[in-house]
Amino acid sequence: MSVPGFMSTRQLPQTRRHFLKSAGVTLALPLMESLGWRAFAATSSARPRRMVCIGNALGFYQPAFWPEKTGRGYDLPELLQPLAAHQKDFTLFQGLDHGHKGGHFAIHSYLSGVRTMDAKGMPDGNITVDQRAAESIGGATRFPSLAIGSEDGIHGGCLMSWTRSGTRVPPIPGPRELFRKLFVSDNAADLARTQDKLALHGSILDAVHGDARDLKKTLGKRDQEKLDEYFTSVRDVEKQLELSRQWSAVPKPQPGMAEPENTGFVSDLPVLYDLIALALQTDSTRIATLEIAGGFEAAAFDLRKDYHALSHHGQVQENIDGLLKLERYQTGQFARFLGKMKSIEDGEGTLLDHSMVLFGSGMANANAHTNVNLPIILAGGGFKHGEHKAYPTSGLNRQPLCNLYVTMLQQFGVEVERFGIGNGRLADFG
Repeated sequence: MSVPGFMSTRQLPQTRRHFLKSAGVTLALPLMESLGWRAFAATSSARPRRMVCIGNALGFYQPAFWPEKTGRGYDLPELLQPLAAHQKDFTLFQGLDHGHKGGHFAIHSYLSGVRTMDAKGMPDGNITVDQRAAESIGGATRFPSLAIGSEDGIHGGCLMSWTRSGTRVPPIPGPRELFRKLFVSDNAADLARTQDKLALHGSILDAVHGDARDLKKTLGKRDQEKLDEYFTSVRDVEKQLELSRQWSAVPKPQPGMAEPENTGFVSDLPVLYDLIALALQTDSTRIATLEIAGGFEAAAFDLRKDYHALSHHGQVQENIDGLLKLERYQTGQFARFLGKMKSIEDGEGTLLDHSMVLFGSGMANANAHTNVNLPIILAGGGFKHGEHKAYPTSGLNRQPLCNLYVTMLQQFGVEVERFGIGNGRLADFG
């Protein structure tokens, strides 16, 4: 029996999103099996692909990170032992980097392969892999991407996620703010004010954009280039405003948990991971980044020196022991996150099956300020995992880390052959 205004499951289009439309309001529905999703859940296009990128601003203590053996069946070193239950679900990459120098000042190229100072010479600037994937999402989710991380700490806070125009994506600083962004809806009065604000901002941008185009006709070549950069920034804002308009009247999902408090980045970390999993599960977003930087408090482990100071251990065993406490906690929480993702059903598989999760750093050895041979792990996402892969660090067979990002973007559904300083897919993977 058919219901007026509804399509039968046989009539439903095999798209990644379905909508109910009434009285000018559009409500996005989750991927529900009773609406016909189970029938094609096993196909590559049935379940949305997700991407999570986790970055540590200070790297990992390398003697405790790299296994002695390559291939399958390798013994997990101290820092990777918390991941033992998931060894078949991830690949460990050795020998990948961006070929950069600069210590702390090069870690912002972790997800782009391009330092800020070099961005002008690149066709896509220093856009990061998460933002390149987000460009392909459009308005399919309320949030094209989520950037999360504390602004406290070294060298200006979180610097991991960058747009095509070279603008840093400011992070959501804690679990309370992330929870409210994902699950707390405006009341009627706030919603009206928000819509008025969006309309006002849109009209201002239209006026500024028009004046700027008139101005461009009178400028020299160098100033025209500066104005083009400005136009790009304006377009980024316009896209965000349009998405805000589209989703402003759509109710947010129910989280099934109470609003958390911000208690400090160390104790907040498992809550942030849980909220990222919820954001993916509710299709609020399909892309998230999490940066662990200077706001990670060593005092939570009863250590006298801060995280940054411990990373510059000077080969002093007491400092190394303290550093390993901090780093093992991070790999332990990452392991917990993978377990959470594996426990959530998603069509015929799990959330991890349909989510590629990158874990690593733009810093290799903080003690020596080196950015070569970066610690990189990729889990889930439908790839064949379970290996420790070691690539040449020099010569013709060297593989840039950006080649892994090309592979990830293609798996995400982005038609791209190059990214950053890469030259193609990563050899012998995917």
